[in-house]
Amino acid sequence: MIKHKYSLVEPRYPCEVDSVISGMPAAKAGILKGDKIIAVNNSFTPYFQDVTKTLRNNKNLPVQLSVLRKSDTLKLQATVSENATLGFYQKNLSNYFKMETHNYGFFASFPAGMHKAYETFDGYIKQFKVIFTVKDAHKEIGGFMAMGKYYSPFWDWQRFWSFTAFLSIVLAIMNILPIPALDGGHVMFLLYEVITGRKPNEKVMEYAQYVGMILLLALLLYANGNDVVRLFNK
Repeated sequence: MIKHKYSLVEPRYPCEVDSVISGMPAAKAGILKGDKIIAVNNSFTPYFQDVTKTLRNNKNLPVQLSVLRKSDTLKLQATVSENATLGFYQKNLSNYFKMETHNYGFFASFPAGMHKAYETFDGYIKQFKVIFTVKDAHKEIGGFMAMGKYYSPFWDWQRFWSFTAFLSIVLAIMNILPIPALDGGHVMFLLYEVITGRKPNEKVMEYAQYVGMILLLALLLYANGNDVVRLFNK
């Protein structure tokens, strides 16, 4: 799943166009709002996931689209972009599934927020373990480019603040790791002093700080290096 970027479970829904981006392959091919893409290169694609999978295998290549427009089936030609997209927005999931919105009052929002924070914290700890237990999982570590790509190119307040809160939790977890130069490292030395009744040797603490900084810089370079490798491997 990590290697092929597959999701474990996701709802399947038709590939129905909500809007088309001007100047993109979909617009040039004549795709309109409300069209349903039911086949690509004569391969039946009943679901949106089938369409995206086929497009990924045809980057920068021309494809024939079978489009259902009301009761008519049209054959259209389009060239897939290098990002494996055609340039249209899919209809929202609420068009196919019953969606429920839970609203919280001012006081109720605090326990709900704490529960959400706990779930995020727990999920990140499990992801952190995967790096050391699953083959090649460390290759998915990302840096500034990976974080930037997660943010929507268009303003989406919920996604923006949710990811900002996630980054805050990630920084908190990283900061409590027992690595010298981080707060977790300082706590480690304090615990040593509490248990032994002696202050750690100044030279030992100094060298430990150097080692901690080297580890952090190495992690920073590795994470951002992964971004660069993925960029050139596209």
